Amino acid sequence: MAIFSEMKVQDSEFNYNVQVDDESRIRTLMWTNGRSKKQYHHFGDVVTFDTTYKTNLYDMPFGIFVGMNNHFQSVLYAGVLMRDETVDTFKWIFDEFVKMMGGKRPITILTDQARAMEVAIEDVYPDATHRWCKWHILKKAKESLGSNYTKKSDFRAEFHKLVHEMLTIEEFEDGWAALLEKYSLTKNTYLTQIYETRQKWAKPYFAGKFRARQTSTGRSESANHMLKQYVPPSCSMNLFVKQYNKLQFDREQEEGFQEK
Repeated sequence: MAIFSEMKVQDSEFNYNVQVDDESRIRTLMWTNGRSKKQYHHFGDVVTFDTTYKTNLYDMPFGIFVGMNNHFQSVLYAGVLMRDETVDTFKWIFDEFVKMMGGKRPITILTDQARAMEVAIEDVYPDATHRWCKWHILKKAKESLGSNYTKKSDFRAEFHKLVHEMLTIEEFEDGWAALLEKYSLTKNTYLTQIYETRQKWAKPYFAGKFRARQTSTGRSESANHMLKQYVPPSCSMNLFVKQYNKLQFDREQEEGFQEK
């Protein structure tokens, strides 16, 4: 943990916390810095959290909290390395995030469809609006619907219109029923499953909910994509943290340029 001690010397507002298992091995490691806290104070009403970046570092997934500033740029709030993706781990992460951010809870949080995250959010952020990102819905549609979901298919075009453009619940419900009937997909398992959870991702069900133009965890995923350009495979934990901080520094420099 020497690297974190060094960061604390350089930034008095730098924070980190470690959760260990019964054998005193790192289970979860989370950190943030002073500038991230300030950004969160101003722009943290809507937060995306994603764990799509899988490190080669002891097979630990990496989670990232991301927001959006007044220039519509992605802002990195906190990073977390985790041993597992259980309900208890996510509870610790979401609770620790609020503590690190001075007690402010997000109004809206966007995640993927992980059930463990959903349970943890209901417990830790009971008053927050929890939304699933459309990016994951569409990605899984591509994986589950095969030839019905090719780039040039009429079904894909109509499905995207339904997901992106329907403004009222009635429009969505009528459009969904008509689409599945038209393409003989009323018994499709995937479409049945996502319809049952439509309140988590369908646009009309979030009318009046504050989300700062964010409808996807694409910001988290793009940050994870950027991280891959900074972090070499199978790097040490120290190097991983250093490179994450370099990514964060470069993002902050870009934000500073936009402010001028």
